[in-house]
Amino acid sequence: MRVNGEQLRKFMLDTGLVSEKDVIAAEAKAREAHTEFDEILIRDGKITIDDLRQMKAYIMGIPFINLKGEKIDPAILSMIPEPIARNHNIIAFKKTDRELEVAMLDTDDLEAINFIKKKVNLKIQPRLTDTESMKTALLQYQKSLKAEFGDIIQEESKNLQVMAEADGEDTSEGDLKKLAHDLPVVRIVDTLLHHAIIQGASDIHIEQMENQVLVRYRVDGILHDAMVLPKNTGAGITARLKVLSNLKLDEKRLPQDGRFKIEDANQKVAFRVSILPTYYGEKTVMRLLREGGGGFTLEGLGFHGEALERVHVASRQKVGMILVTGPTGSGKSTTLYTILDILNTPDVNISTVEDPVEYQMPRVNQTQVRPEIGFTFSEGLRSLVRQDPDIVMVGEIRDKETASLAVNAALTGHLVLSTLHTNSAAGAVPRLMDMGIEPFLLVSTVNIVIGQRLVRRLCDAKEKYLLTKDEIATLGKTFDLDRILKFLKEEKIVKKDEEWENIHFYKPKPSHECETGYSGRAVICEVLKVSPAIKELVIKGAPSDEIEAQATKEGMLTMMEDGLFKAVQGVTTIEEVLRVITE
Repeated sequence: MRVNGEQLRKFMLDTGLVSEKDVIAAEAKAREAHTEFDEILIRDGKITIDDLRQMKAYIMGIPFINLKGEKIDPAILSMIPEPIARNHNIIAFKKTDRELEVAMLDTDDLEAINFIKKKVNLKIQPRLTDTESMKTALLQYQKSLKAEFGDIIQEESKNLQVMAEADGEDTSEGDLKKLAHDLPVVRIVDTLLHHAIIQGASDIHIEQMENQVLVRYRVDGILHDAMVLPKNTGAGITARLKVLSNLKLDEKRLPQDGRFKIEDANQKVAFRVSILPTYYGEKTVMRLLREGGGGFTLEGLGFHGEALERVHVASRQKVGMILVTGPTGSGKSTTLYTILDILNTPDVNISTVEDPVEYQMPRVNQTQVRPEIGFTFSEGLRSLVRQDPDIVMVGEIRDKETASLAVNAALTGHLVLSTLHTNSAAGAVPRLMDMGIEPFLLVSTVNIVIGQRLVRRLCDAKEKYLLTKDEIATLGKTFDLDRILKFLKEEKIVKKDEEWENIHFYKPKPSHECETGYSGRAVICEVLKVSPAIKELVIKGAPSDEIEAQATKEGMLTMMEDGLFKAVQGVTTIEEVLRVITE
């Protein structure tokens, strides 16, 4: 049943929801564009799509419902399969013996209604809802899946009681192989991996303890307990992961590393596996690398202002080095891939040597190192420069030989991108000098050094608050508040006459949709440009503190200052910045 334009026009004017002047203007534009006037009203911001849905629901006599904050019975929710619910924006939320009430964004979607009617064999009662309600309801599929996974794992682990003895040191390879292919073990491991992917985990920790097996996921940089399994599941899970990673089943005394790949929830995920012997058994840690996870922009990652400009200028250079520094898990590879994505044009040849290849990029020649057969970063880089590249990316500079080859590549007409494990951008210089790189070579090759960390992003629902005078004074002991305020005013984040007493900060507001108040992560960074003054300091062998002091004089916003800048923007919180910087 459709609402005709005349009915809608009359309803809008009778209720005063839209002025007659706006309706007439929209009708005139609609005639020119050969479209409906309600579409013009939405386009011009006079009404929202949800306003229109509520009007149509009222005219047609279809109830309009709000599902925000409503907990739907998982048994009713699952009556409509998740792919159908997502593709057609339709949710089952209430059921009687004869009828099933469904919330929809489009009650004219007869295909979906007929499909569900045949599947559940009940009369379908359509109800209209809004976009936010639909998003909230669809999130509940994940919650019910988590519960379902917990049930599957607990149920399957009961079937392993008879295999408890298989955890001994003297278990034969044949017995372990049999255990790894046992159906309950296969289901437990498959469920664990799928569960982690749905949760958006970056790492899975499976830890053997005295009386149980603890599974933890790292989500948005924080480790969370995911589930506790009976002790008898440990040997089977480890054996199964060794089989998937092509590792030695009967080797329990030495650490082992491997990798495997699965396709799950319409995405390919590579798992980098590390197994380490511990007192109670072997501990397994897996890093999840989602393929095709690129598509970022520097602005989207969190770069802005002068830092963003410096990265773009350095990226346009034909020669030299761009280095990204930070600890493990600080997003260095993602930043490099984002820069590569900008540089990836038909007129350049890009080659990389990585461990592992985290994102697959079209038109980029990506090489995986294989240390076990002698194919290291240095060997890979030595071969790459013979392949006529314009741009070279080295996954990580770990030793003197790789550092020396990278510097030589930058000197001989290539743009080289790489990462280093240092705590700050300025720390990259003494680190490379420790590796035996001469200062005069450093100043001739390094264009910029990016230092970065990842902070958790606040969800859209967040609480504003103002700092008290005492809190501002305490904050002033850690941050140069006058300097940060200057940057905030320059980038027009706050008004020119604003003072700290009137500037809002934000705190997380946990909700049904966003359990912790945080979702995803953003970069806080510092971008050190190797200027003439900094070149002089490097030649003199100045420590990193002096180099950083000169860089801040030249307009570099430090990581800590950038963190407070983003706290004012509402990207993150002050507490989160301090947690990440002081870790």
